[in-house]
Amino acid sequence: MSLYKIRVAGLEDILQQDVIDLKSLRDFCFYGIPDCNGLRSLCWKLMLGYLGPKKDTWSATLTKKRELYKQFIEEMVIPPGDGEQGRSSCVDHPLSDGPESNWNTFFKDNEVLLQIDKDVRRLCPDISFFQQATDFPCESVVSHNRERKLHIRVAPTTLSSANVERKGLGVTKINLITKRATESYEAMDEGLEAHWEVVERILFLYAKLNPGQGYVQGMNEIIGPIYYVMASDPNLEYRKHAEADCFFCFTALMGEIRDFFIKTLDESEDGIKGMMAKLSNLLKEKDSEVWTKLRDQELYPQYYSFRWLTLLLSQEFPLPDVLRIWDSVFADEKRYNFLVKVCCAMIVLLREQILENDFASNVKLLQNFPPMDIKVVLKKATSLE
Repeated sequence: MSLYKIRVAGLEDILQQDVIDLKSLRDFCFYGIPDCNGLRSLCWKLMLGYLGPKKDTWSATLTKKRELYKQFIEEMVIPPGDGEQGRSSCVDHPLSDGPESNWNTFFKDNEVLLQIDKDVRRLCPDISFFQQATDFPCESVVSHNRERKLHIRVAPTTLSSANVERKGLGVTKINLITKRATESYEAMDEGLEAHWEVVERILFLYAKLNPGQGYVQGMNEIIGPIYYVMASDPNLEYRKHAEADCFFCFTALMGEIRDFFIKTLDESEDGIKGMMAKLSNLLKEKDSEVWTKLRDQELYPQYYSFRWLTLLLSQEFPLPDVLRIWDSVFADEKRYNFLVKVCCAMIVLLREQILENDFASNVKLLQNFPPMDIKVVLKKATSLE
């Protein structure tokens, strides 16, 4: 039996228990989840806390959460007056500007939707997945008039880049997004939905339900890998409900990393500045020569690691490698300490080039991390104890 088959059998044995031993699961997943049988989808649900360790609770949890998500769509995606009962149209009017007006909220939501729409149309351009049609479009959206599709609401409008603001360190000052599609993805015909349209709806609902944080550019890069894993599950029932399951897994993950996206928490230990300080200190401890070189060049962590840490390295590696990194990050109980180690390993593995380069060359090198075997990176990160 091959090592791969042995690992698959080992993980399936852990998952077959009536009560999942989460420590054993994390220990196993830290070294990578086999890419078969929907194992990654299930393990991520467990490690992100969407599912509890007791298997007999899974069915009730999933039914409850998926029904709740359906309710979110009915209440927050469908335009006022377009609900099944149409009650809003009796007491509200599109020209009303009162604070209690559903239509007033509707038009304000479109400002947020503009940025979400722009971002999801360029999600993971290296693969065609997000441009393809989902097998399970949202019936309450696609089976009615086109106004229920979110992108229709903002299609005639062009977004000015001056409107893009992060409630924190300043997306406009630091190049957060590097991957660009040459063209925005096209919407599907009536009755169909592309995967990016589904992701747009998830992010819109997240922004609506988290008004203190809202949508911040870059969240699309966090949700992309999660949705890809959920929507690629070979288990038909899981794949059918990928949208709802992704929403709650994404919400759980954002609950842990939201400090990265909120300005008032930038200075906290778990805020983005605190994380960059941890990276700098670890680099100084593990390779003082490289640390000194970067310090002398005044090449500070915010010039390159802001994006690494905020987006969990989703911009620096191909999607399969990102999934592998996240296996380890989600499995690590200290979680984002390991993310810092991976970032440190990336720098150390470039030490020869960094020591030879001038400032401009090092900025380019670190902002555009060169192709590298992810096994080498993770092995180095694991050694940084």
